[in-house]
Amino acid sequence: MSGISIIGTGAYLPEFIATNEMFTKFIDTTDEWITTRTGISERRISQDKPNFVMAAEASKEAVKNAGLTAKDIDAIIVSTCSPDFFYPNTACLIQNLIGANDCPAIDINTACTGFITALDIARNYLAADIYKTILVVAGERLTSQIDYEDRASCILFGDGAGAAVVQKSNGLYYSHMGAKGDMLHDLYCKVEYNRNNPFYIGDGILKDIIDTPQKGRYLQMDGKAVYKFAVDAMADAVEKVCGQSGFDINDLDLVIPHQANLRIIQSALKKMNVDESKVYTNLEKHGNTSSSCIPMCLAELDRAGRLKRGMKICLVGFGAGLTYGACIFEY
Repeated sequence: MSGISIIGTGAYLPEFIATNEMFTKFIDTTDEWITTRTGISERRISQDKPNFVMAAEASKEAVKNAGLTAKDIDAIIVSTCSPDFFYPNTACLIQNLIGANDCPAIDINTACTGFITALDIARNYLAADIYKTILVVAGERLTSQIDYEDRASCILFGDGAGAAVVQKSNGLYYSHMGAKGDMLHDLYCKVEYNRNNPFYIGDGILKDIIDTPQKGRYLQMDGKAVYKFAVDAMADAVEKVCGQSGFDINDLDLVIPHQANLRIIQSALKKMNVDESKVYTNLEKHGNTSSSCIPMCLAELDRAGRLKRGMKICLVGFGAGLTYGACIFEY
């Protein structure tokens, strides 16, 4: 089976650090309350750079780390659920900023599952010999969608971007993706169109979503429903992708989960029966950066010298949609 080789990684983190203590100044919370329930101590917030600029910075680092130039990139695939523009897409903006050739520039949105989805799409292009070198990017500025009066959600999210340069390899690759579109109300952020538009008010489903100003503008989440879905979906996705590959999860060298909430990760790992020493997390310092979480983890591991050729790596995540997915590949 045609696999992938990640030949370069990159990440960008905003300079501003928002600690848990800062949240105590404007909402009823404590550092202990946040840390105990989420595992998060701080997160980065972009005060000066839009999403596409952060993503371009991560892309430049990944291309340089790969020993290439932007002219060597044959396609750009970007995951984001917090774009700065409806159009042009974020991939086109990145293409321009990094100085790539007139290559295809594609955006996808499966929310927090996005990097896994984008990597899977890239792998299929590479396996079909359509492109040789693909830049896969995830950039998110979720803090622009947050209601900072909502104690349950505002503490969770941060900003950042990650990127990987990917080529075809002879190594193994397996994936499993899915979605539960009937759970759309459990996690969403609506585009703030004209609320007087009859089309949007007339449809029952959409009217339910926009019946308050907060629901029309900010991220909305049913924490209990998302928690249960996430634990089950992540464990199920890993079980299925391991079934395809013939590996037991503990045969893998590294598992990188979506960095949503430490309690979700721990519950999913318990259900998977995986050795926690194989699992990498960084949400303590970064919070939940949506689809950027996993490529940022890859970049951190790469810089620390912890990624070795031949390692069997599993990526697993879930997101709004509700979506979920996992892949196993040989690094």
